[in-house]
Amino acid sequence: MCYDTRMQEPRVAIVCDWLTDWGGAERVILAIHKLYPKAPIFTSIYNEANFPELKGVDVRTSFIQHFPGARHHHQWYLTFMPEAFESFDLSDYDIVISSAHSCAKGVITKPETLHVSYCHTPPRYLWDDWHNYVANYPWPKFLKHTFISSALHRLRLWDRAASERVDHYIANSKYVANRIKKYYRRDSIVIYPPVEMTSFKSTKRADYFLAVGRLIPYKRFDLIVEAFNDLKLPLKIVGIGNQFNCLKKAAYENIEFLGKIPEGELQNLYSHAKALIFPQVEDFGIIPVEAMSHGCPIIAYAAGGALETVKNKVSGIFFEEQSTQSLKNALEKFNYLQFEPGKISKHAEQFGAEIFTKKLASFIEKEWAKISK
Repeated sequence: MCYDTRMQEPRVAIVCDWLTDWGGAERVILAIHKLYPKAPIFTSIYNEANFPELKGVDVRTSFIQHFPGARHHHQWYLTFMPEAFESFDLSDYDIVISSAHSCAKGVITKPETLHVSYCHTPPRYLWDDWHNYVANYPWPKFLKHTFISSALHRLRLWDRAASERVDHYIANSKYVANRIKKYYRRDSIVIYPPVEMTSFKSTKRADYFLAVGRLIPYKRFDLIVEAFNDLKLPLKIVGIGNQFNCLKKAAYENIEFLGKIPEGELQNLYSHAKALIFPQVEDFGIIPVEAMSHGCPIIAYAAGGALETVKNKVSGIFFEEQSTQSLKNALEKFNYLQFEPGKISKHAEQFGAEIFTKKLASFIEKEWAKISK
């Protein structure tokens, strides 16, 4: 950030929900940290072993850090999160940047402190998806409709109140901006999350299709397995999760499960795959953008962030229903289309990490200038 030399450089703090596993939200934290390397990171739980990129960084945790199993099962302690974030003393900081999909936005700051929240989404388990969350929670029914429902109700009330503590919201997509408006009654600007672009190299496309992600119910890998079982097309699946064994058991021989693989191997798969299959609803969805940066076309469900990242018939195509038949129809349609890998890679560049950093720094600098005169 460039400031008038007559002004003292503002003291910045970064806040995030938790740092337990590597994912899209954690990439945002790493990008913000690179922008403000002196800023400490406040978070509820930190599993240091999973974040070599943050070695030597000033990471400050809450009391939940010391709870049994917290580093691997943060969801056990969701009801403690409001108190954990309210307990952080941020009175020494001029600018607070929270990266939130849960409770991080609920930190308490001084009236003169600028609090900008990069919102990945209002918590789905509290708002639009809470009925499914309760229904799928692995507890007896009478407990789910007493303890779990009651706890989520209290969290929802807190979340709505905590949303007012933010001075400015940044949404990670237009899709999320609409959800912020719906549930928090707040406006936001959109800055897409950072995706590391690779130097595009034209490679020969192989015959296999690719699917990447956590093998959990809402990612809808079941649709992919069913469709490829029927069509007998070659498919490689990258990822682990609680559905790994049942999906693998249901899959035919044309489907290969690779589990968790090194980053370099994943990039190679992107470079040669015929197309990436993306059947879930995501708030943004980094995986399709990563694949497109390698010139790989996308076959995506027409909902959520994919509608903003995938350009129809330029970088991929859509299927309209989250069903096996709709995906099969899209796969058959795909065979009659031609895609230019160079154009796909060029399209992905608008979501690069440098653009994120530039836009975020500019926004914070502008808002800080307004209140620091």
